[in-house]
Amino acid sequence: MEPFAAQSSTQPEQSQAALLHLAPWASLAGVTAGFTSRRGGVSAAPWQSLNVALHVGDDAEDVIRNRRIVSEALDWPFEAWTCAEQVHGSRVYVVRTEDRGAGRERRASAIQDADALVTDEPNVLLAMYFADCVPLYFYDPRHGALGLAHAGWKGTVLDIASETVRAMAAEYGTDPRELRAAIGPSIGACCYEVDEAVMQRVRPLTAGADGRFYTEGADGKANLDLKEINRHLMIKAGILPSRIEMSTWCTSCRTDVFFSHRRERGRAGRMMSWLGKRN
Repeated sequence: MEPFAAQSSTQPEQSQAALLHLAPWASLAGVTAGFTSRRGGVSAAPWQSLNVALHVGDDAEDVIRNRRIVSEALDWPFEAWTCAEQVHGSRVYVVRTEDRGAGRERRASAIQDADALVTDEPNVLLAMYFADCVPLYFYDPRHGALGLAHAGWKGTVLDIASETVRAMAAEYGTDPRELRAAIGPSIGACCYEVDEAVMQRVRPLTAGADGRFYTEGADGKANLDLKEINRHLMIKAGILPSRIEMSTWCTSCRTDVFFSHRRERGRAGRMMSWLGKRN
């Protein structure tokens, strides 16, 4: 069953966000986790309509309004929205009390050069932005710690999944075997074709492992399953397979629901993953 699902089957009205909640985590006390769709915002084409990223050329006032719409839909104060300037790297940043609200209205105030955020602070809403890359979620129920990561192919080969687990272990004493994890909507192997230069960096990640991580073609290209590779890396980091949820949504196949950088040839908005915990 698809773990990322709308709470209502009704179509959103204008200025009402259509959100996909991480349903298997709904019973976790105080925790909210999920992924936005492209529907229910105020942005004009080609970012229509719920673009939540400031870096794609959309009107900044519309983006901030969209972020407020999401916050209102989640019943979280906009002041809690905390995000990073993502760079397709593997740096993990530990979010403290004083970081709450970083980047919510201006890119310059975002946490710089980070593709994973971890925190045990309550009332902080972690947010990261996507339009085909893979969102990764981590929750440590023993210590109340959270982690959110952004894994494109570059972040995947840098093993940002394991870097996030190591950071949580070092900072909070997290035992990977106790972690709950999830992999959100992203481009699927059906649509994600890469060249040999990428594959030369990917193959060592899965050497000797069971599983279908990519399908090689006769023309030097391959179709890559980033979600499955990140699941493999989570398991290598010590997370139990039974504690990993994985979305079946392909952002490129479903541009009626999601933005896709590849399908829309770079003229696309961004969705966000979110993760937070109330005290």
